[in-house]
Amino acid sequence: MKQLIIFNPSIEDGGVEKNLFLISNYLSKKGLNIKIICSDNRTKKKFNKKIQLIVPKNKNFNNSGRYKKYFYCLILLIKEILKNKNISVLSFQANIYALIICQFFNIKIIARMNTSPSGWSHNLLKNLIFGFFIKLANYVIVNSTEFKKEVDKKYNIKSVCIFNPFDFKKIKLMSNIKTKNVFKNKKLKLINVGRLTDQKNQILILKAINFLKDKLNLYLVILGKGKNYNMLKNYINQNKLNNIVKLLGYKKNPYPYIKQSDIFILSSDYEGSPNVLIEAMYLKKSIISTRCPTGPREILKEGKLGNLIRVNNHNDLIKALYKFKKKKSIVDNAYKTLFNYNVKKNCEKYLNLVKKIIY
Repeated sequence: MKQLIIFNPSIEDGGVEKNLFLISNYLSKKGLNIKIICSDNRTKKKFNKKIQLIVPKNKNFNNSGRYKKYFYCLILLIKEILKNKNISVLSFQANIYALIICQFFNIKIIARMNTSPSGWSHNLLKNLIFGFFIKLANYVIVNSTEFKKEVDKKYNIKSVCIFNPFDFKKIKLMSNIKTKNVFKNKKLKLINVGRLTDQKNQILILKAINFLKDKLNLYLVILGKGKNYNMLKNYINQNKLNNIVKLLGYKKNPYPYIKQSDIFILSSDYEGSPNVLIEAMYLKKSIISTRCPTGPREILKEGKLGNLIRVNNHNDLIKALYKFKKKKSIVDNAYKTLFNYNVKKNCEKYLNLVKKIIY
């Protein structure tokens, strides 16, 4: 049996990382010999003790961009290959670079795509390069059927769809941890959870709130950190929204806050399959989401399980909030669909695919 190297240079605080921990630990418990290449070992406690983390020595990446992390971790990948050719690779990030190296050394590799190419493939040259190299993977994993259709057609490949795994028991326990009520007993409690980036497009929500501030009794909480914090904060200050909008920063445990809310809003321009949407459905929240590629339309059954609005259209969000009435039947039906995201069921699919390249 070959050793499996999981390549994930930049471990951050999003859904990809939650999947990384669950999948890696499951594979390790099933007897696989696993090493993880990443830029630091701050998350070491979240991995099974049998998993070895390989990190750059004497380097601090706390304030570094992804490409710097990719560079140093690619050097580590080459070193591991030179030490032991009896390995295979599961790439969670930096797929193109990992694919080039594995192709050069004749190493089998599975590439996991996290976000729809609709959001980043507008550059023709970048798109052509990606389309050429993604075909070099032994298998390509995507996390929604809509995502699969898009990728297969765009790059003429046959990807493998494996839904993201969720540890719902853990989410339930964490959601029950007592947390200060942040919504101040407002009538309509809104929440968004995600990195403060252009992709997540929280400014869309703020524009809607600014229009509705004198029309509806509402309160918005945004959890997350990112480069757009100052831009969002300035918009809140300039439009005098401080009394009804709070940026609470990143929270290791967002579930009690989601639990306190009435509506979860996903404002993204593009996704892969947004974990936080599933988590909000599990906590029985009403959903308003952009109809972005990919994931939300599939998860919300074309709007039967939540309200779908056009991408980057705050007028649609205004209308959805005006008309909002919680329907218990919709929330309950959404909850019933979550068996598709069972942790054991989907991690087992990863195990079966990995076995094809390590034996």
